[in-house]
Amino acid sequence: MGSSFHTPVMLKEAVDSLNCRSGGIILDGTIGGGGHACEILKRTDPDGVLVGIDLDDDALRESRRKLEPFSERVFLKQGNFADMKTILSSLNIKAVDGILLDLGVSSHQLETATRGFTFSSEAPLDMRMNQMSGFSAYDLVNTASERELELILRDYGEEFRARRIVAAISTQRKSAPIRTTRELAEIIVHAMPRPVKRRRVHPATKTFQALRIAVNDELANLHKSLNDGIDLLRKSGRVSVISFHSLEDRIVKNVFRSWEKGCVCPPDFPVCSCNRKKKLKVITKKPITPGEAEINFNPRARSARLRTAERV
Repeated sequence: MGSSFHTPVMLKEAVDSLNCRSGGIILDGTIGGGGHACEILKRTDPDGVLVGIDLDDDALRESRRKLEPFSERVFLKQGNFADMKTILSSLNIKAVDGILLDLGVSSHQLETATRGFTFSSEAPLDMRMNQMSGFSAYDLVNTASERELELILRDYGEEFRARRIVAAISTQRKSAPIRTTRELAEIIVHAMPRPVKRRRVHPATKTFQALRIAVNDELANLHKSLNDGIDLLRKSGRVSVISFHSLEDRIVKNVFRSWEKGCVCPPDFPVCSCNRKKKLKVITKKPITPGEAEINFNPRARSARLRTAERV
């Protein structure tokens, strides 16, 4: 079931949620190592089509290898899932039967030190999911204003000590650029009060999350992809999203609820004037979470949340 490249999270639950059928067209917007995609292709035998998107060259190479047995039914494209409308149009696909988004960072990205996603090993500050992109965590840490950095840490990392961390970063970068993951992590640790340093979660965790989200513009891309994806779904088509932190999950929940409601006129309006129609039925009133066995096998799945909605 898994892959040495990346272990797919909630594999059965996610693929089940899409209601795959023969002949269906499914978009995997974050194909990674192809774990979910492989199961989707099995469920859509013999003539279902899968379109896989990923920013990461490494992910596309691995998924191409893994999905070789289904190659005639697979279209892989490098890009951002926020551009799914353009990508599908280039393939002359006007509508799909399902969309899967598995958000966050792959095991491969975390375990490849040179990608700079983690502070557990010495690496250049990078964090770019698309390594052809010009803007990295190094650029952000060393050139952003103190105010901009503080907002990023507060908004994207929910880091209560953002000001203290940014002050330490600012002091250091005045004498020399901050170049590596470990250097940044040590600056953060030294900036923290002693009780925080003793906690199980590393003091740099929230800052690294915030920088990664900012470098890759993850939340804006998620919001756009959900709204565009809903319009691409055929009637009864489903969109399923696996998120890994509260910021992502909140966006998914709110977008799904908004399109389930449709009208946004104030309650005291006698007649709807917004003309906003209901587009979705929310399938998961509460998010689905991994079982104990999966968490024991893959501890990184612990924070995963799966939400699904259906086009009406």
